[in-house]
Amino acid sequence: MNKPTSKRKKATSAASSDDTPPDNLTQEENPATATITVTAVEVTELTQEEQSDRLHLERKVERAFFEAGKALIELRDRRLYRSTHKTFDEYCLDRFGYNRSRSYQLVDAAVVVDNLQKCPQIVDILPTAEGQVRPMTKLEPQKQQEAWLKAVELAGGKVPTGRIVKDVVQRIMERTQVPNTYHLGEVCQILVKDNPELRGKGGCWGIVNHIGEFSCTVTMWDGEYTVRLDHLKPLNYLESECQQMQVICDRIRRLRDSGKLEAPAEAVLKCLGELKRPYLTEFEEELLSFIEGKYSLQE
Repeated sequence: MNKPTSKRKKATSAASSDDTPPDNLTQEENPATATITVTAVEVTELTQEEQSDRLHLERKVERAFFEAGKALIELRDRRLYRSTHKTFDEYCLDRFGYNRSRSYQLVDAAVVVDNLQKCPQIVDILPTAEGQVRPMTKLEPQKQQEAWLKAVELAGGKVPTGRIVKDVVQRIMERTQVPNTYHLGEVCQILVKDNPELRGKGGCWGIVNHIGEFSCTVTMWDGEYTVRLDHLKPLNYLESECQQMQVICDRIRRLRDSGKLEAPAEAVLKCLGELKRPYLTEFEEELLSFIEGKYSLQE
């Protein structure tokens, strides 16, 4: 009885060593002989309306950072955060998770893109990411346009990478670099020039609270603004005079952050924001104290 069993085992072993798989072996068990079925993807042409919609939606995706920056500018300038937060920085961090640096990166990028769109030679090839714009925020508007056109040229007529833009900007800055000599707490005057964001601020004073390589952030009577050095004029006040102006600035800021001011109160603050001297007259002090009393902010 044992001998037939032994023969069957040998036969099975021989069959297993044969290079030809048995008929009942599936494709999964023998990948070398498996057949792969590829399903063809049907390609259909878009109608003219669909092509237009696609381009419109692609542009919206590409310009997301620009729209975010524009929205932040309006939220800041209109102080639409004042019902829930004391400062714009606190609002951005709490609402969007943006720290101060990120918020102003988007704000500055939106300003640059606005400027690029004014250039006749720049039609369809605009930045698609904030990182492409960031290096240009250090340049004057005309130089920004020059840098972008050169970067597009180096990229072969396509949207350049942030690295290409940075290299172009670096070369421009090397021949036009001006050192930042301002210091924290310094009082300076605003020069509007060609910056639409500063419209109506010409002649106003501000106190430097942040120093960049080619710009300063200044606190003014109606908020904070980051401006290039050529938009600032030093008032050369003494240290004690700068401290006096800081006190006035703090009082104005507390009023501004207290809630919606009535038009007459805003007019007084605007007037104080245009002072050409480092002190208040007796009448100006009375007016400011009166407004503080109305809003219960007197110390």
